[in-house]
Amino acid sequence: MARLGLGFDDVRKINPRIVYCSISGYGQSGPRAGEAGHDINYIGNTGLLALQPGSLDSPVVPPALIADIAGGTFPAVINILLALRTRDQSGQSVHLDIAMTDAMFTFAWYALALGQASGRFPGAGELRLTGASPRYQLYPTKDGKLVACGALEQKFWDSFTRVIALPPDLVDDSKDPQRTRAAVAQIIGSRTAQEWQPVFAKADCCVTIVAPLEQAISDPHFQGRGLFAHLLEGWKGGTMPALPVPVAPQFRSKPARKKAPKLG
Repeated sequence: MARLGLGFDDVRKINPRIVYCSISGYGQSGPRAGEAGHDINYIGNTGLLALQPGSLDSPVVPPALIADIAGGTFPAVINILLALRTRDQSGQSVHLDIAMTDAMFTFAWYALALGQASGRFPGAGELRLTGASPRYQLYPTKDGKLVACGALEQKFWDSFTRVIALPPDLVDDSKDPQRTRAAVAQIIGSRTAQEWQPVFAKADCCVTIVAPLEQAISDPHFQGRGLFAHLLEGWKGGTMPALPVPVAPQFRSKPARKKAPKLG
């Protein structure tokens, strides 16, 4: 922007009260400031990606753009709002330096705490929330679907192990987590997702069936909350829902059908 004559120093000459937000991968200063990158590089360079389970033979690319949204957009919104309040008090312009990589260490909070406290940082899949615990795991069903188990608390774990009839000697997963995990996997794999769904729904133990995206957007809960009530009408006809954003209902416009602008 500075090269184009629209950098912060240029713009504040025109408007001394400007709130100017710069979002980049590595920030406006530091050895990596001018380095190119995408989301996968940002989570890779901050140690976050290294916590994900998976072998070198079958590495998994995360399904969400964590750095772009949680490291760029969300911190930008928060800091712009803070900057507006600061400007109200000082009357001065503010230049915000939002580096997508900075916030990635926030998401590694548990691993950072363990590493700093014990002197040993956890490796891939060693944390209970990254695959080490049978309580927080993905289990395949007989028909190739996935059960998302998040039964971390003891009351949920007790309920889960009870409804799947896990042998009593395996319920205490602190003794041999891998043995317990293998037994749970075998039990879950013996029935279909359709068979398990009502069982887990009744138990309400933080265990659900992984829903495909096209099924999730039709879920009565999300439909009832109006997430897909805003429609965009294409200039060639047809409609599609606008992308849901985390704005509270009282700050949204009323659901309506809006026309998309013509190209050009």
